[in-house]
Amino acid sequence: MGDVRGGCCPPMDLFRSEPMQLVQLIIPMESAHLTVSYLGDLGLLQFKDLNSEKSPFQRTYAAQIKKCGEMARKLRFFKEQMLKAGFSSSTKFVAGADIDVDDLEVKLGDFEAELIEMNANGEKLQRSYNELAEYKLVWQKAGEFFASAQHSATAQQREMESCQMGEESIETPLLQEQETSIDLSKQVKLGFVTGLVPREISMAFERILFRATRGNVFLKQVPVEEPITDPVSGEKMEKNVFVVFYSGERARNKILKICEAFGANRYPFAEDLGKQALMISEVSGRISELKTTIDAGLLHRDNLLRTIGDQFEQWNLKVKKEKSIYHTLNMLSLDVTKKCLVAEGWSPVFATKQIQEALQRAAFDSNSQVGAIFQVLHTRDSPPTYFRTNKFTSAFQEIVDAYGVAKYQEANPGVYTIITFPFLFAVMFGDWGHGICLLLVTLYFIVREKKLSSQKLGDITEMTFGGRYVIMMMSLFSIFTGLVYNEFFSVPFELFGRSAYACRDLSCRDATTVGLIKVRDTYPFGVDPAWHGSRSELPFLNSLKMKMSILLGVAQMNLGIILSYSNATFFGNGLNIWFQFIPQMIFLNSLFGYLSLLIIVKWCTGSQADLYHIMIYMFLSPTDELGENQLFPGQKTVQLVLLLLALVSVPWMLLPKPFLLKKQHENRHQGQSYTPIQSTDETLHSEANHDSHGHGHEEFEFSEVFVHQLIHTIEFVLGAVSNTASYLRLWALSLAHAELSVVFYEKVLLLAWGFNNIIILLVGIIVFIFATVGVLLVMETLSAFLHALRLHWVEFQNKFYEGDGYKFYPFSFALLDDQDD
Repeated sequence: MGDVRGGCCPPMDLFRSEPMQLVQLIIPMESAHLTVSYLGDLGLLQFKDLNSEKSPFQRTYAAQIKKCGEMARKLRFFKEQMLKAGFSSSTKFVAGADIDVDDLEVKLGDFEAELIEMNANGEKLQRSYNELAEYKLVWQKAGEFFASAQHSATAQQREMESCQMGEESIETPLLQEQETSIDLSKQVKLGFVTGLVPREISMAFERILFRATRGNVFLKQVPVEEPITDPVSGEKMEKNVFVVFYSGERARNKILKICEAFGANRYPFAEDLGKQALMISEVSGRISELKTTIDAGLLHRDNLLRTIGDQFEQWNLKVKKEKSIYHTLNMLSLDVTKKCLVAEGWSPVFATKQIQEALQRAAFDSNSQVGAIFQVLHTRDSPPTYFRTNKFTSAFQEIVDAYGVAKYQEANPGVYTIITFPFLFAVMFGDWGHGICLLLVTLYFIVREKKLSSQKLGDITEMTFGGRYVIMMMSLFSIFTGLVYNEFFSVPFELFGRSAYACRDLSCRDATTVGLIKVRDTYPFGVDPAWHGSRSELPFLNSLKMKMSILLGVAQMNLGIILSYSNATFFGNGLNIWFQFIPQMIFLNSLFGYLSLLIIVKWCTGSQADLYHIMIYMFLSPTDELGENQLFPGQKTVQLVLLLLALVSVPWMLLPKPFLLKKQHENRHQGQSYTPIQSTDETLHSEANHDSHGHGHEEFEFSEVFVHQLIHTIEFVLGAVSNTASYLRLWALSLAHAELSVVFYEKVLLLAWGFNNIIILLVGIIVFIFATVGVLLVMETLSAFLHALRLHWVEFQNKFYEGDGYKFYPFSFALLDDQDD
């Protein structure tokens, strides 16, 4: 399976990773940029960094990368400006010649300078406009106050004059003439300050003014109806227009400092009513002119941003490509003649022809006199792991890769995970009503996958969308197991025929199975609906699901051990076949394979034998007679043989392998001979996986190898018991899911139905729907998913899967968007 298959693009094979090769490219300087660009379009070559000892600033193309970084900064600035203005970049590409990078740099610089200047001018104009708007409000609100004060003063003056002209009475004040005859030159002249203060701090502003001047001020505040834009911060806020009257220069200085501390904007004001009207008119005219100028500037800025937006995606992609090309060129080493670049990298074997064609095309398009040289290097380094997946298989492969990336060309559990993972999930989630609900959600994602794949989704939605095909398989298998369990939201249906049982009398539902008599042929598929609701339902289903869990677990663990044989055969490791695969198969099947056989025999014969008793006394008293627990003739002899084989297989796994490894090591280094065994030991001697298949090890630590083999043996022996017990989670979660469904159906839906009240029924239906969706379709789905994940990672994959490889990350322009996100 490791050979090179014919054709450019062989059929996808997930069982083994693609055969890889280390290649060397010698590229002339004049065609280097175009060559790397074409290889990025191809996306099938992972470059090695040949300048790892150099810092980023010491590399050949550091200046070009800095230039690309500066262009990327300008493009990010343009994107921010477009988002603020409510524009989106156009996704359509304008047909035409490829833009030159130097021309693009000049164009982006011009656009940035123009946009910065327009923004600065716009901010100045907007600030002036906001200041004039506030100024106009001050003239209007303060003018109203002065006008009303002047009106009331005039009215009071007229009233006093009318009183003087009238007849004097005994109530007339004696000092009135003295008061009115005071010299006007001795009156105190009051000054005032006007402006606006934020409404939320207006009360604090008033208190501080009162305390600072010891009450020697008069403050008048008028709220502005609509929120206005502050000239300094540019934010909309509610404000009050204030007028502060004071006496003396010291009071004025205090008021000005308080205004500055509170962020109150002060504006000049005149008492003359005529001047007030003139100023309001003048300010209104200036506001109108500024508004026209601002609108014209915004229109011009929008046109500029629209022009940028039409080509933004093209420019952005071009800059990303250029930056990635120069990053890659910096990984190449410069030849001593400084006329060519030397590149090394990993590529799949099937991509050889495509890479050579890309090199030839680059040399021709760049008018290079010398073409690039392509040659395959022989190396002892471990190649990267590359699986070619599609949108269906990629999610299952990600489940495996989350545990660890497969070692180069070892058996990939992802192939079996496509079936076993959703099936084990469905064993725990078996209900065909819930399965249909999951399937409908998944079909929505699948039908709209083209539209949704181009949108930004939330974290949970994006995770669900990425695993849509996994959930689809999970839901299909859940429908299948739900039909086997005969459960539709915990309600049984006679879908495949009538029940084989009937009641002997009316009280049989409260009796055991004795109350049911068989009147027809056995129910053709799944659990007979008559079991549901009877007293013996739980014991019967518990027995069925527990035994089924053991059968499934033993089968999957056997599959894992068989895959270890496949790995040992593929890598030519005979030691692992004779001293790992064979004793492990014997040990597991002598105990739990035999238990599985007993389960099947008991089902087929209808025997009442106690399997617990058989397995316990197989160890405690293997020579005792079985009596009524005997399932077949010669069972005692078979058990003795199997027990003996299980005991022999433990030292078989432990002892021979370390001594044989030591002998092989001595033969290799004493005779300087080559042995066909590619790796000394896949599990214990992990260094061999990253070296030349076992070569180059100067020392062999026998004690270390023996301890590792001892740990491996103990782990397998104990794991055979614990892993089999771990599969009982299939039974436990299936039981929990079924019982929760029964509780929600009987204690919510049927209970609400029994009240014969439409309101209670509606409430019951709503509670039932939310409980079903929230608990059974979300929490139970997540729980079963995690348990299925654990069974695959721990119980299945630890039998054969090392997962110590590293992924193949080719240089590809198609991955630029993912890296940017």
